[in-house]
Amino acid sequence: MSISHANQASKMDVSKVARAVSVAKAYLTLTKPRIAVLLLFTAFAAMIVAGHGVPSVSKAILGLLGLGLSAGGAAAINMWYDRDIDAIMTRTSKRPLPAGMMTPRKALIFGLGLGVLSILLLALTVNWISAALAGAGYVYYAVIYTMLLKRRTPQNIVIGGGAGAFPPLVGWAVITGHLSAMAWLMFAVILLWTPSHFWGLALYKNEDYTRAGVPMMPVIKGARSTKFQMVAYAVALFAASLALTPVMHAKLLYLVAASVLGLAFLCVNVRLLAEPDTKCAWAKRTFFASLLYLPAIFTIMAICALV
Repeated sequence: MSISHANQASKMDVSKVARAVSVAKAYLTLTKPRIAVLLLFTAFAAMIVAGHGVPSVSKAILGLLGLGLSAGGAAAINMWYDRDIDAIMTRTSKRPLPAGMMTPRKALIFGLGLGVLSILLLALTVNWISAALAGAGYVYYAVIYTMLLKRRTPQNIVIGGGAGAFPPLVGWAVITGHLSAMAWLMFAVILLWTPSHFWGLALYKNEDYTRAGVPMMPVIKGARSTKFQMVAYAVALFAASLALTPVMHAKLLYLVAASVLGLAFLCVNVRLLAEPDTKCAWAKRTFFASLLYLPAIFTIMAICALV
């Protein structure tokens, strides 16, 4: 083979590798990996609380892998269904489907395939209740929230927030094979956290949602009403987090830490309420504060269940 032919073949190989990497990244993006990591963390914390200790490596890996497949599959279905409005919104316009990185059919097959694999893996290697819960969370997000609620009601993320609250239930069921009141309280923590997170985002990305025709609360009811509701949910979140105290080994430590964290998050929401509705600096801060609050409270849960 001549040197020119060898160079040409080498360039083709590099091009194929680059193309394969690009396709892999597109499929990974469909699963919303950053959100998935947070969901998996809450599930792992629930495993620790449920078992009052670090779970076995095999059980943790199988449980988290099954849950990850479910979360990723549901996210892919969400992106498949929302590809029309994703193309309109600046924040989502570079996602794989509106950017033309793959066909809708491939995204749909990928999302459905991950969902099926999730249920099979959990059912065959862990237990049926964890498989059923992962499947329920998948349907809740992909169908109930994405297809039935998101474009129809300003309560979309309040009701649909239950989808993101399933991971602690799955984690608890992986360890115990059943659910308890404490598992449902962990579910409630995520459910009640959701309004501050998504409405905080919607307040400073209001034009995006308006342009896409998504009836987010700030778009339909206005900033003032939305902020009052965020404070109310933050109060309920504070109460739900403290209700977990009895199951902790280090009860006093948890009570103090959860109180400090919860009050700080509540203060951020109250400060947002005091900000003029024409400004959005505190809306952005509230959104980012929510990204800190959730992993922090679940870290506190895990630590206080161990010590």
